[in-house]
Parts: sequence; structure tokens; C-alpha cells
Amino acid sequence: MHTRRLLSLAATYAVLVIAAVLTLAPFALSVITALKTPHQFVQDGPLALPVPGTLENFTRLFTTAEGGFVTPIVVTVQMVLVILAGQMVFSVLAAYAFALLRFPGRDLLFWVYVATLMVPQVVVVVPLYLMMSEAGMRNTFWALVLPFVLGSPYAIFLLRENFRGMSTELLDAMRLDGAGTLRLLWSLVIPLNRPIIVTLVLITVVTHWNSFMWPLVITSGPTWQTVTVATSGLQSQYSSNWTLVMAATTLAMLPLIILFMVFQRQITRSIGAGTLR
Repeated sequence: MHTRRLLSLAATYAVLVIAAVLTLAPFALSVITALKTPHQFVQDGPLALPVPGTLENFTRLFTTAEGGFVTPIVVTVQMVLVILAGQMVFSVLAAYAFALLRFPGRDLLFWVYVATLMVPQVVVVVPLYLMMSEAGMRNTFWALVLPFVLGSPYAIFLLRENFRGMSTELLDAMRLDGAGTLRLLWSLVIPLNRPIIVTLVLITVVTHWNSFMWPLVITSGPTWQTVTVATSGLQSQYSSNWTLVMAATTLAMLPLIILFMVFQRQITRSIGAGTLR
């Protein structure tokens, strides 16, 4: 029995190690390539370590001659923050209404709204583009954020299911104490559902940081380019210079990796606290 347990544990760790290697390999290859000169990349190959390493590619990304990577980073950060704030506020309010308030057609309206998850994004790109063009907002910051800022069906669905699982006794007790909707949300509903909210924050940040199709369609020129669009432009412009392209790719991935590393402990604590609800 003890031997079987050790073998099972060893097999589990082996699978985890293989999964970790497969997950980290693309990022590691991107970093290794970004630290090479074009001559080193051609001469030594993509898998060879950069000896000596160089930051020349990263420096070139932040010069105007190479397209200027500062503006796409600033635009992407602003876009993600505005979308995140809007989605969290409106999704929490909508989920609260669908879960804890009673009004005619509540469930029908909810399921019709959630059904929009089954509509592929490519189907709505053209109508959205025409709407933004008619409104005179093509190639503007608001064209990047308005289609996504008023809540997310996925977020509302997850939040509603969590809100419905809350203890009605706690809600009734606070209502008897004179608590209104906003106080219930701030003092009870949000703290008790912190794990799922933290998860949705991360999902929202990753989704819109990596968004490519809509920013590519609705923007033109470098003014409102996002990181993904700027990286794609570098790939087409400098297709023979893979070290520069990989430097841009590394910079595009780095904020998300740092985000997960910084909030990993808080996410674990939030999930642990959520189980005590």
C-alpha cells in the first residue's frame, strides 16, 4: 500500500512537472530569443542560450524609429482599467438584481442575456464597427471600451449563482437593521463573494489585455494601438528580425505573469476564506 501511494504521488508530480515545462517553454523561448542579437539568433539557433545577453531589442522597442512601444502599453493599461471598473460595477449590480430581487420576467431576461455567450465575437464585429463609425467614434479610445464596459454575461452568470447560494438569514437580518441595497452589497455580498470576484478580475484583465480582433478592426495608426496590435505590426514589419518580435512578445506577457505572481497568495487566501462562508 505504501509503495502504491509513492508511485501514485511520483506519477502525479511527473505529470505536473511535464505540464509546467510545456506551459513555461514558450515564455522561456521568447525570453531567450529576445536577449539575443539577430546575428546570434541566426548563428546559434533559437534554443541556444544568449551568451552574452543583450537588452538591445527591448531598447529599440521604446524608440520612435521602431514604432514606439510606450503608447500601446499606456493605451492597453487604460483600456483594461476602464473595462475592468465598468464590468465589475455593472456585473455585480446586475447579478444582485437577478439573484436577490424579484421582478416580472427576471429569469427570462437573465437567460436571454446569458444566451448571448453563444454568439461568436466575429458575428458582432461588423455591426459594432458600423455603429461606432456612425457615431463618429472609430479610431478613438471609447470605441475600444464601450462595447465591453457595461457588464459581462459570463461574469453576471457566475456572480448570480454565487449570490443565490448566500444565506438568506444574513440578508434578512441586515435588512431588518435598516440596510439598503448599496450597504448590503458593500458590507455583506461583496466580502462573502470575494473569491469569485477576484477570479473574475483576473479573467477580465487577461481577456482584454490579450484582445486582438476588435482593437485591430476599430483602430488605425499608432495613436490607439494596443499591445497585441503593435506586436502583430512588428511581426509583419520585421518578419526577419525575430529577436525584436520576441522582445515585444515578452513585454506583452510580462504584466500578466507579474499580476498572477503578486496576487497568488491573496487569491489562495480569498478562496480559503470563501470556503468558510
